[in-house]
Amino acid sequence: MRPDQSAADGYADRMADTPPGSQLPSPPPAPSAPSVGEAPRMPRRRLGWRRFLALAGVVLLIAACAVFMVFTLGQSLGLQALLIGVAAAILPVPVLVACFLWLDRYEPEPLKYLIFCFAWGAFVSTAASLTVNDFAAGRFADWGLPSALTGVLVAPFIEESTKALGPILLLVFRRREWSGITDGLVYCGLSAVGFAMVENILYLGGLGYASGVDRYGPATGIQQVIAIFILRILLFGFAHPLFTSMTGFGLGIAARTADRRVRVLAPIAGLLLAMMLHGTWNLLPTLTQATGEAVIMLYGFLGLMVPVFFGTVGLAIWLRAWEGRLTERVLPDYVRAGWLSPPEVAALSSLGRRHAARSWARRVAGDAGVRAMRGYQSAATRLALLRDGTLRGLDRKAADQERTAREERELLDAISAYRSVFVGRDPQAPAGLWDGSRYHLRFPDGTQRPVSAPDEPVVPIPVVLTPAPPPVGYAPPGWPGLRPPAPWPPAHH
Repeated sequence: MRPDQSAADGYADRMADTPPGSQLPSPPPAPSAPSVGEAPRMPRRRLGWRRFLALAGVVLLIAACAVFMVFTLGQSLGLQALLIGVAAAILPVPVLVACFLWLDRYEPEPLKYLIFCFAWGAFVSTAASLTVNDFAAGRFADWGLPSALTGVLVAPFIEESTKALGPILLLVFRRREWSGITDGLVYCGLSAVGFAMVENILYLGGLGYASGVDRYGPATGIQQVIAIFILRILLFGFAHPLFTSMTGFGLGIAARTADRRVRVLAPIAGLLLAMMLHGTWNLLPTLTQATGEAVIMLYGFLGLMVPVFFGTVGLAIWLRAWEGRLTERVLPDYVRAGWLSPPEVAALSSLGRRHAARSWARRVAGDAGVRAMRGYQSAATRLALLRDGTLRGLDRKAADQERTAREERELLDAISAYRSVFVGRDPQAPAGLWDGSRYHLRFPDGTQRPVSAPDEPVVPIPVVLTPAPPPVGYAPPGWPGLRPPAPWPPAHH
């Protein structure tokens, strides 16, 4: 890609030529290559006493709710039914979690936040929902109303609210960890998976095994567990993640917009949609039982839930690819500044190219090269998210802008350190420098000549370049000014 023109249609899946949003740091002089065994690391955030107290409070809350749920379920189901319910309910969890982790492969979220969301849904949300639902069922019974109203009017409200509360806390206190709608789907989805796991323990152990044993014996109990497992998990196991994903859409939109109205309205709209879907889902079996018409459940499942499910999955996959190409829309700024070369940006645009880049790094620098390439890819993606947030105007306060500038510098320094592990180690690649506009290559006859960048470079990274000497300023002549950020959600082109 040539820095002074728009990218060709075939280059890196239509890589955009994004003008700069603010002054970028000048690249440092080329660092000396470290030994192959060295592996640079990203700077770690210090754990202050306030963060420690907040973390301790969250851990204690989740632990207290976990103890409450274990005691409540054990008391109501009995030890044997509880163990059978736990064993059966855990079986689908790895599959569902793997689906959300696959969705998050471009910019994986910190493991501690993923565990937090799962544990929040499994213990905090279930503890609150069980308490409120039992209270509401008792009140409906006192008023002479059917208990089924709890599942239609109360459960959707309390369950979706509490499942979403954990991801909302992450959005409020760790907004920089959100890259967009994909992160909202992952965080809310894992919270819903945790909730569904514990709820399934109640159904499988209580309505399944315990009730079967009380009526006809252990064999009947096992048969009922298998029947409920097939019906509730294999056929309808997507229900809770699907409902809460609506909230994830709203939270993801709010995370990447500077409009305060959208920040408030988008999560509310997503949460209301999640409650409506949840209430409709619970209403279908209630109407089927009241009328004796099984066709109501069949039509509701095939006519509403299945299309919504496949539509949500298709949209999630499209958004995953769109957010995965964020690097090729934003990082050309750093190409023109001399921090990166065009092939390196192109090598970040898809999972296949990233894997090929890691294979190349292993060939030229061994295991240390693979670790460095993984670190480089992670840091480059985080840098693109940081730059995209600047273009969108997410940092309004001076303190946030200073923090962004500091993180940008730390990420650029980390990228330089990672690159130094594998740069210049490929004997098949010519030695050269990239100055932000042209290559300076050294040819076999000893001469060094400038070469313009091709419109469509070969990827991944056939020529790895060390950083160019610091350019004089970062504002090439003829560059346009800052353009407004792209709309969110993105328009499909």
